[in-house]
Amino acid sequence: MAAANLLSRSLLPTPNPTQSSHPNRRSPAVVSFPRRHGRLSSVRASVSTASPSPPPQPAAAAAAGVPKHCFRRGADGYLYCEGVRVEDAMAAAERSPFYLYSKPQILRNFAAYRDALQGLRSIVGYAVKANNNLPVLRVLRELGCGAVLVSGNELRLALQAGFDPTRCIFNGNGKTFEDLKLAAESGVFVNVDSEFDLENIVRAARATGKKVPVLLRINPDVDPQVDIFRDAAVLMVNYVDEIRAQGFKLEYLNIGGGLGIDYHHTDAVLPTPMDLINTVRELVLSTDLTLIIEPGRSLIANTCCFVNRVTGVKSNGTKNFIVVDGSMAELIRPSLYGAYQHIELVSPPTPGAEVATFDVVGPVCESADFLGKDRELPTPDEVEEDGSIVKIRHEEKLDDYMKFFDGLPA
Repeated sequence: MAAANLLSRSLLPTPNPTQSSHPNRRSPAVVSFPRRHGRLSSVRASVSTASPSPPPQPAAAAAAGVPKHCFRRGADGYLYCEGVRVEDAMAAAERSPFYLYSKPQILRNFAAYRDALQGLRSIVGYAVKANNNLPVLRVLRELGCGAVLVSGNELRLALQAGFDPTRCIFNGNGKTFEDLKLAAESGVFVNVDSEFDLENIVRAARATGKKVPVLLRINPDVDPQVDIFRDAAVLMVNYVDEIRAQGFKLEYLNIGGGLGIDYHHTDAVLPTPMDLINTVRELVLSTDLTLIIEPGRSLIANTCCFVNRVTGVKSNGTKNFIVVDGSMAELIRPSLYGAYQHIELVSPPTPGAEVATFDVVGPVCESADFLGKDRELPTPDEVEEDGSIVKIRHEEKLDDYMKFFDGLPA
């Protein structure tokens, strides 16, 4: 389903439409990390991989080799991020597990939207629920992004990150009165979700003495398989005409977000930001509206990964497990609702390493603590333990246990 928002905002100034067209920023050079001696067995659970990120082109261009993410397997078998071995990043990290981000990829992803929106008055509102890491939010704010918020805490975080409130949208079906008062005082857009939500917005406006800019959410119920954004936009234009005919002043059209991402690393050809904007460009221009979009995953998903150290490999006789030091405490999505995260080894496997089906699990004593299930992976063969290299066996046999008793008195 697609949802869109219409804004009647006659009493507040229009955000500077040029802010979304931020000038190109040069990506910082990637610094090589010092490397400790000894091999490391490790896996990374990709927070996901997204649609093509360099300058936007029609979806067909993806098949022509447009890079999809900054994490790539080198000819030497190691995983690299922006030319740096992820294994070397592990060696330099203060602790494990950790999230590894590519700022250049964030810049490339934003540039795809910025370039697609050329010629339109627009606001790119980043969906904070996609990733609320404060340094990431600050990078996006510096690029000219607004913020899309679904809770009072996200609203406070956006204000802490320095986002322009007039470029922020407060969504959600359970907004509290206290959060709405903060929204009113801050000057963010507030999305009207229901009649009781509207009543609370009015109360907050009266309590603060502020005029609240509101968005009206409309669910057009279009077929998600056929030009969803254009179908939704056509319906929205009809609503715009009807509302304007009643004497209301409309200034904004919010088509939401929703660009897909390639979770499974299948090199799927997915719509790009340019594809999305081109489906609604003429309609937006014909109605003289400022376009708001709410990208989340397509801005951030392919910029980071969750890097873990393998602590062991075991089997219960029917199922094989790779145990890592990361857990549901750091990445909740797989255990919470079965979200798929791409998982791969950071280092090349030893020649001849057995490929088997594993569940990748964490150290928390909880049956739901897993990052992935039934994954075909080479068996990790080594970890670094107290500076020495220790072999990990795929399975322990009785002889392996009994050797520890050799030489002991009966």
